[in-house]
Amino acid sequence: MSTQSFSEQEKIRREKLQKLKEAGIEPYPAALFPVSHFSADIKNNFTEEKKEEFAQVCVAGRIMSINDKGKVFFIKIQDKQGLIQLYVKRDELCPGEDKSFWENVVKHGIDLGDFIGVTGFVFITKTGETSIHTQTLTLLAKSLKPLPVVKRDEEGNVFDEVTDPEFKYRQRYADLIINPAVRETFLKRTLLVNSIREFLNKEGALEVETPVLQSIPGGAAARPFKTHHNALDVPFYLRIANELYLKRLIVGGFDWVYEFSRNFRNEGMDRTHNPEFTILEFYVAYKDYYWMMETTEQLLEKAAQDVCGTTDVPVGDKTISFKAPFQRVSIYDAIKEHTGHDVSALDEEGLRTVCSQLNIHVDKTMGKGKLIDEIFGAKCEAHYIQPTFIIDYPVEMSPLTKKHRSKPGLVERFELMINGKEIANAYSELNDPVEQRERFEEQAKLLERGDEEAMYIDYDFLRALEYGMPPTSGIGFGVDRLVMLLTNQPSIQDVLFFPQMRPEKMD
Repeated sequence: MSTQSFSEQEKIRREKLQKLKEAGIEPYPAALFPVSHFSADIKNNFTEEKKEEFAQVCVAGRIMSINDKGKVFFIKIQDKQGLIQLYVKRDELCPGEDKSFWENVVKHGIDLGDFIGVTGFVFITKTGETSIHTQTLTLLAKSLKPLPVVKRDEEGNVFDEVTDPEFKYRQRYADLIINPAVRETFLKRTLLVNSIREFLNKEGALEVETPVLQSIPGGAAARPFKTHHNALDVPFYLRIANELYLKRLIVGGFDWVYEFSRNFRNEGMDRTHNPEFTILEFYVAYKDYYWMMETTEQLLEKAAQDVCGTTDVPVGDKTISFKAPFQRVSIYDAIKEHTGHDVSALDEEGLRTVCSQLNIHVDKTMGKGKLIDEIFGAKCEAHYIQPTFIIDYPVEMSPLTKKHRSKPGLVERFELMINGKEIANAYSELNDPVEQRERFEEQAKLLERGDEEAMYIDYDFLRALEYGMPPTSGIGFGVDRLVMLLTNQPSIQDVLFFPQMRPEKMD
C-alpha cells in the first residue's frame, strides 16, 4: 500500500482545508458561480464615464498574488483573459460585528492557486490600476499544492518562466497556469485549425471522420502500433494515416472531403516527431497536383495572416515568408544541387554506392525509393528554409501516386519543405486499380525483405478502386509542425498539450 508524502507547504494547506471545514466553509462548493465579466474586457472598456455599466460585476479566477495590508488585501486573480486586481477591505466584506469570515477565509484560509469568485464594482486605484472593489467573496476551490514560483513585472507579465522540460511536459496543467506565453501558443494552435476549417468549408469541402482502429495500417510508409480486439479475436492497428478511407469516400461520390486525423506511428521521438500527432488530409475530385500546389499556397497564406497578422513569420533567427507563390524544385535537381550526384538514372546498387560515398548509413532492407529518400533527407532537406515544393518523385518512392504525364519513371507528387522540414505531402492520386495492385505487390516484397515501413496490401481499397475513382488530388499536412512554425516553437513537444513521455514513478 503506497502512502503519499507531503512537503511542509502541502501539510499547511491541508491544515487550512480542515480548519475551513470546521468553520463551516465549503472549500469545493457545488453551485454554479454566475460570472458576468472577464479581466481584459473590464480593463479595456472601463472608464469613469462608463462606470455605471460596471457598477455590479461578478468575476472568478485563480489567486496569483496576495498583498496583505492588514485590514485591506490586494489580490490578483487570473481568468481566461489574464490578471485583474481585487481590492478587498475587511469592514466592507464583513460590515457587522462578526469578522469571522475575514479571519477564517481571507486572513488565514486562502493561498496562491486557490480559486475565488467575487462581486463588486469597478474603479481605478490611486496608482491608476483598474480594480474590483470587492463586496462579496466566495472560495470556489482550495489548492493543496503550491504553484511553482515565477517572477512577474508590474503588469503581471512573467519574465523568468519555468523552462524545465520535465516539468513543462509532464505537468502541463501547472505550466499553463504560470506561463501565459504557453497558453498563447495553444490559443494560436486552435486559431490555426479554425482558419484552415474556414478555408476548406468556404470552398465546399465536407469534414468527415474515419476509423482509428484499422485492420490494415494503410496510407503511409510507417511502422504501426498493434493491438488486439478481444470480441472479434483479431489484430487491429492504430491508424498511421487516413488516406485510403478518404479515397473510399471519393469513390462513394463526395467531391471534396477532409479530416483532422490523430495518427499513430511506432517510431522514434525527437524535436519534430511524437508517437501520436495530428494530420490534416483532404482529397478533391477532378483535380491534380498542380492545382493542389496553388491551393496549398492560398491556404497557408491565409493561415499565417489569421494566426500571426502577417505573412512574414519569425522562426528562430529567420523570417519565413508565406506569401504565394512558393518555389518549385524537382527532387533529382535538389539532390544534384546539394550532393553533386545525378541519381536520376541509377539502379539500387548505384544508389547504395552514392550513399556510401556520402557517408549515409543504409541497410539491406531499403529499396530504391527508400535510398533516394535517405539521400534527400540527409543532404538536401535542411537547405529549404523558405516554403519550397519538392516535386516529381521517382515511382518507387510513391506507391499511391499517379505516374507523371510527361516524365517517365516519375510520379506527380510534391512535398512542401519549410524551415528544413517536410510540412505537407501531396499527389495526383493513383486511380488505376490494376496498377495500384502491382504497386502494393512491390511493397509486399519490401515487407518480406524486412522493411517494417513498407505498405500492406489493402484488398478492400483495391475493390473500391475497381468501382471507379475519378481523377483526384490529395494532400496531408503535418498540423503540429505547422503550429511550430506559426508560433515560433523549436520542438513538437511545445505545441502538444501532453506530449508522450516515459511513465512517471508516482508515490
